[in-house]
Amino acid sequence: MRWGWLVWLLLAAALGGCSTPQPLDDGRTLDPNLLASFQLYGQGERALRPALVRSARIAANPDIECDKQWELPFAVATSAGSEGDDRVAWWRTLQVDERLTVIAVAEGSPLQVGERIVRISRVQERSALRMLEVLGVAREDGRPFEVQTADGRVNRIQPFEVCRGYTRLAPPTAPKTQDYHWLMSVHPLELPQAGPSADEALWAVLWTQGLSEEGGARMKAYQVTTQIGGTLLQLYSLATGVAAVRAATSTILEEAAKKAGAALAEALKDQILQQGQELARQKIREALQGAVEKVGKSQALGMMQKAAANRGALGGVAWIASTVWERADAWAFARMRELGADPIAGLRLHQKLQKLELAGNAFALDLDRLLALNKVAEAAGMRAQALVALGGLPPEELGEEMQRMPQASVRTAFRFDSPDDPAALSGGRGLIDNMLHLPLASGGR
Repeated sequence: MRWGWLVWLLLAAALGGCSTPQPLDDGRTLDPNLLASFQLYGQGERALRPALVRSARIAANPDIECDKQWELPFAVATSAGSEGDDRVAWWRTLQVDERLTVIAVAEGSPLQVGERIVRISRVQERSALRMLEVLGVAREDGRPFEVQTADGRVNRIQPFEVCRGYTRLAPPTAPKTQDYHWLMSVHPLELPQAGPSADEALWAVLWTQGLSEEGGARMKAYQVTTQIGGTLLQLYSLATGVAAVRAATSTILEEAAKKAGAALAEALKDQILQQGQELARQKIREALQGAVEKVGKSQALGMMQKAAANRGALGGVAWIASTVWERADAWAFARMRELGADPIAGLRLHQKLQKLELAGNAFALDLDRLLALNKVAEAAGMRAQALVALGGLPPEELGEEMQRMPQASVRTAFRFDSPDDPAALSGGRGLIDNMLHLPLASGGR
């Protein structure tokens, strides 16, 4: 049987982490930023899991068409394969050891935070990586299955259907990772850093599903050779904290960074981000002068420039996904109303990110999206609520100001091929795309 080199990397990392027992926490001093990333990861999972359950009502509505995926009412993590500071950080922040550890649950989940999974149906393995595979198969089957925890309790788990598009967070060891695909989107840890409310977390889930629904055909047409169901993708969709997955992620990103097209995109992104940072510095100077109204406007303009830069620097399938972000906004807005949730939550989440100056994510709106979403809100009779959420600054006024400033480029034109697209180069397709193309095994390939 012939395996791809990344699969060997996965197995070596997973098995190597289980070979020698080590203390869970040896009292070492850890980087505060590393600890903060692990804490944010846990907070994000705790916010998203209930939102995923709420979103299931959309998939169950016969009047709303969407492709489906199966989800679980709990999230798991493992430190299997982790070494040194990472291994200690898992335990110190989230009490995660090498076993599959529950780190987030929705209301009514049979499992609780902190429980360890030791058996799934009739399968009991020492390897957490193997147990993740078993869990993935059980989830995708959609039928009830049994899980036994370390205290001997046996729980019956019922997967539930949601609209396609897994909502996942970047691993705490690579907190800025982001990628967008019709099967799954990976959001950076800027999302939990904003402290989303229940409705704002629901917006993030529905937006991700809307991206798949509105842009799936475009993304599939752009990349017709994708092989669905890669083991690596399945593992990532269950526990992004697996050290082996992190190792593969780092390798993929390093390879992409070596390519000229990817380097050019990063250079362009850095240049435009510097413009946005200068606007933030100008905001501080104006604040000292007491120009309160101009402060808010400057911050909003700087935020939109950085959001446009983030969107414009995407490549591959994620680039195609970015051409329908406005449609995903509208899809999420309509589905929020269907669920009786606050559809202005997306604007409130944008405003929270703006105050923190976090624009490296899909929920920080650029000018085009802000104007489009404002029109959606106005058509729903919610113009006043939208203005309140935006701090009283009309999007049209911001648009007039933006026209007089250097613009960050957003590639909104849809094409199936682009000579300057980093995805045109080997290794530049993106995290999720590379997972799906990973040669897993086979004698006939």
